[in-house]
Amino acid sequence: MVPVRWSLVVPAKRLSAAKTRLVPLTGGGPGLHADLVLALLADTVAAARACPAVADVVVVTDEDLAAATVRALGARTVPDEPDRGLNPALAHGARASGGHAVAALSSDLPALRPAELAAALAAAEAAPRCFVADAAGTGTTLLTAAGVPLDPRFGRDSAAAHAAAGAVPLDGDWPGLRRDVDTPADLAAAAGLGVGTATAALLPRLPHPAA
Repeated sequence: MVPVRWSLVVPAKRLSAAKTRLVPLTGGGPGLHADLVLALLADTVAAARACPAVADVVVVTDEDLAAATVRALGARTVPDEPDRGLNPALAHGARASGGHAVAALSSDLPALRPAELAAALAAAEAAPRCFVADAAGTGTTLLTAAGVPLDPRFGRDSAAAHAAAGAVPLDGDWPGLRRDVDTPADLAAAAGLGVGTATAALLPRLPHPAA
């Protein structure tokens, strides 16, 4: 059987609006905060690009610095034409990808391993729509759709929302895939797993280390 090759859609907000709960780590400096957001994005995209199951990575963004960062890693970018929030942006990116098998991936997974992502995507071949819950079990870090619309329902309690919409929850030992970073504690947990090169280089620059 021919292996499924996936198109991954990754959202990237305007830097000024992204990851506001991490601002205490950067001392409020907009430049360092932007660097941290870009590092999380870069390590996520780099891991996705290194995954053998991934054919294409499409980043939906209107942020020039984010676009330049991911293009340097081999990703494509499309503008957020709907400009109506996260879920319309992801649906737009899925359509723009042109792929039969499409997955939405969180942009803040600095500890993601390509092998983890490959294993989750292989498991996702079992059903038309599947999702991976975050470490807390309430959010979603990966949503897959093969031959059907993506139908993203990210936001508060998105794991329950995706399950209610018929997506199948996937269970696997994928700590890096589940560890999204919204808070200083999340970043500390990701660092404990081992983060990618961009985030690793940024951590020593933080005036208030994650703990």
